[in-house]
Amino acid sequence: MSLQFHLFPLAGFAGLMLIAAVEDLRRLVIPNTVVLGLCTLWPLQLASAPDISLFGSTSAALCAAVVFLAGALLFSRGLMGGGDVKLLAAATLWAGPGGTPTLLIGTAILGGLLTLALLSPLALRAVFAPAAAADAAKRMPVPYDVAIAGAALIATIPPNLS
Repeated sequence: MSLQFHLFPLAGFAGLMLIAAVEDLRRLVIPNTVVLGLCTLWPLQLASAPDISLFGSTSAALCAAVVFLAGALLFSRGLMGGGDVKLLAAATLWAGPGGTPTLLIGTAILGGLLTLALLSPLALRAVFAPAAAADAAKRMPVPYDVAIAGAALIATIPPNLS
C-alpha cells in the first residue's frame, strides 16, 4: 500500500474545520488563523492530489471568490457574520466547483436544523426563564460555522478518499 500524501492536507482541513466549529460554539468567533490555515493547506492539497488540474483549481478559486463576494454583500446587510463569510469561502476552495452546490445546500440544511434545535422550547428553557424565552429567541445568535464545517466535511472528505 503506497503512502497517499494528499491525505495529510486533507487531515489538516478536517482538523481546522473541527476547530472552527468548536470555537464558534464556545465564543461565536472564528480565529483568522483557522481560515489562514485552510487557505495555506489548499495549495498543498493541489500539489499532492493525483487528479487535480489547473482548470479545476482555477474554477475552485473562482467559486470561492463568488461565494466570498455574495457573503460580503450579506455581511454588509447584517445578514451574515464576517467569520461565516471567510470560512464558507475557504470551504468552497476545498470543495471545488463540483462540491460547491453540496456545500451550500448542506450548509443551509444543517444551519436550519441547528437553528430549530436552538429555538426548541427545551433549549430555550434550559437557558432562559419561560417568560424571557420568546424575547431571547428573537435575538439568539446561531453558531452557523458549525453548519458550515459539517457541510464542508461532507462535501470535501468523501470525494478525496475515492
